[in-house]
Amino acid sequence: MNWDKKDLLGIKELSKEEILLILDTAESFKDISKREVKKVPTLRGKTVITLFYEPSTRTRISFEIAAKRLSADTINISASTSSYVKGETLKDTAKNLESMKPDVIIIRHSMPGAPHMLAKTIYSSVINGGDGAHEHPTQALLDLFTMRQKKGKIDGLKIAIIGDIAHSRVARSNIFALKHFNTEIICSGPPTMMPPYLESLGVKVEYNIDRAVSNADVIMMLRIQKERGGISYIPSIKEYSTMYGLKKEHLTKAKEDVIIMHPGPMNRGIEIMDEVADGPYSVILDQVENGVAVRMAVLYLLLGREM
Repeated sequence: MNWDKKDLLGIKELSKEEILLILDTAESFKDISKREVKKVPTLRGKTVITLFYEPSTRTRISFEIAAKRLSADTINISASTSSYVKGETLKDTAKNLESMKPDVIIIRHSMPGAPHMLAKTIYSSVINGGDGAHEHPTQALLDLFTMRQKKGKIDGLKIAIIGDIAHSRVARSNIFALKHFNTEIICSGPPTMMPPYLESLGVKVEYNIDRAVSNADVIMMLRIQKERGGISYIPSIKEYSTMYGLKKEHLTKAKEDVIIMHPGPMNRGIEIMDEVADGPYSVILDQVENGVAVRMAVLYLLLGREM
C-alpha cells in the first residue's frame, strides 16, 4: 500500500495495514545502523525540527539520529531555549518556524492534542513525539517492532502492561496498536491508576501482578508519571514497589521465553528490579535500538513519498 498521510499524530488514526507498512519499512532500514558508514542519501535536502516542551533523552536523540542517517538536516529546540520562556504561544512558535521552510516538525508537549492543533495550523508534516497522557505513537510502533522481532509475530501474544496506566501515553498507544491484532492485553496496577475505559477497549484488568503476568509472552513495565501527579495516587513508593515492582520471582509465572519491556526512563528498584532490567529476558536496549529504525521509517514515509 502507499502512504498518503501528511502527519503522524497518533496510533488510533492508523489502520493495521498502515502499522504493518511502517514496521516493514523499518525492517529495511535496520541494517543501515550496523554499517561502517551509517548514512543513506534518502532525505538529502530535507529539514527536520524537534520541538520539545518536555524533557526527553531517547525520543529526541533517536529522531535526530534517524534523520541524520537519512541525510536530513536537523535542528533541536527545547522550551527552555525558545521564545516560550518569553511568553510566545505554541501556534506563533510553529508559524515562525514554518516561515523557515522545515519539512517536518516533531513535537513533544504536556498538552494533549498539541500536535493535532499544530498539524491544522501549518503545512509542514507534524509527528507526535508525545502529548501529555494522550499518545506516543512512535514508542508503540517500536514496541510492536520489537515484539515481532523477538517473537516472530504479534498475533496470538499475551501482553501484560503494568504500572501507572492512567497517566501513560505509552500504554494508550500500545493498546490502540495491539487491538489491531489478535492479542490478549492485561493491564495491572493500583486501582487508582486504572482508567475506567480499559474494559470498553477489550482490555482485561487485573490488580494482582502474579495473575497479570501468568502465561504472558510480553511484560511491559511503566514508571509512575510523577510529572502528571501519579505519585499522589499511591500511599507510598515503598508500598507500590512491594505490590507492583517486577521481581525475578514474578517471571516464573510467565512464559519461559517471556520478554521484558520498558519505554524508559526506568526507576530501578521501584517498578523494575535490577536483576530483571539487566537479566536475560530484558529487551529494553533492543527497544532503544529499534526506535531509530522505526523513526527512520516514519520520516521516510512522510517525506520520502515526495521525492
